[in-house]
Amino acid sequence: MSAGRAFIDSNIVLYLLSADTTKADRAETILASGGSISVQVLNEVTNVARRKLNMPWNDIHDVVTQVKALCNVEPLSIEAHDKGRYVAERYGLSVYDAMIVASALLAGCSVLYSEDMQNGLVIDEQLRICNPFVAQPVAKKPTRTR
Repeated sequence: MSAGRAFIDSNIVLYLLSADTTKADRAETILASGGSISVQVLNEVTNVARRKLNMPWNDIHDVVTQVKALCNVEPLSIEAHDKGRYVAERYGLSVYDAMIVASALLAGCSVLYSEDMQNGLVIDEQLRICNPFVAQPVAKKPTRTR
């Protein structure tokens, strides 16, 4: 698994709107670095911003427009749906989390930033789930044998 493109889950995007400045700053750094999201991420952000945060539509439009300017947006597709069902069954993820994972896999991403999934889980030897709000373990160097 090589370092490559990142995929960003909706919970990371939503931290841009958080009063928790540490998490908001970290989310901003991740998004500023670019990456990919899916249409599902845009839908989830819009839904939470409207229903839970009571944001006006024009503010939601501004947030979504900024996110789309920073990230590649992966479409919803039958292929993503089929891959998502496989991921949900194989790895025990919720259907909606599995659809995010499927979009990341199909986009060729190697990292999925998410606070809601199992930190460190590797999917299909390609995609590592990374919670950007916890300390990441340092990879140990292999021990030399004689």
